[in-house]
Amino acid sequence: MTIAARLAELGITLPVAAAPVAAYVPVVVSGNLAHVSGQLPFIDGKLVTGRLGADVSLEDGAAAARACALMILAQVEAAGISLDRVSRIVKLGAFINSTADFTDQPKVANGASELMVEVFGELGKHARAAVGVPALPLGAAVEVDAVIELAAG
Repeated sequence: MTIAARLAELGITLPVAAAPVAAYVPVVVSGNLAHVSGQLPFIDGKLVTGRLGADVSLEDGAAAARACALMILAQVEAAGISLDRVSRIVKLGAFINSTADFTDQPKVANGASELMVEVFGELGKHARAAVGVPALPLGAAVEVDAVIELAAG
């Protein structure tokens, strides 16, 4: 099954890849690895902002992380790389805008991790960091970056 067919089966439509908000490129391929810059969470075209432990619930944070993962996939496609070339999601880095006493960053990051496994199965299982931070660009609740292994194409 192609990844496009798998996404359709899951009822997932990828968002339009967001333009960079500073001086970087969304995807850099080096060897067989695609390094995807940190992606912010857009749900229904609106940036999810706020802080976990203050004004964003755990459920909304996980949904924001899932939206970041969808944007990662959209950025890969926008870079001209077929998602069928993904041979492994190697690592995700999840940054969660959270209060000092919020300690459920891994549960928030699961929103992104679980999406990768839904889409890629075993190939979607990855190493990960889930880090609480005091602020993110544009006030985003979550940011996720990725390292993705690509098959020859």
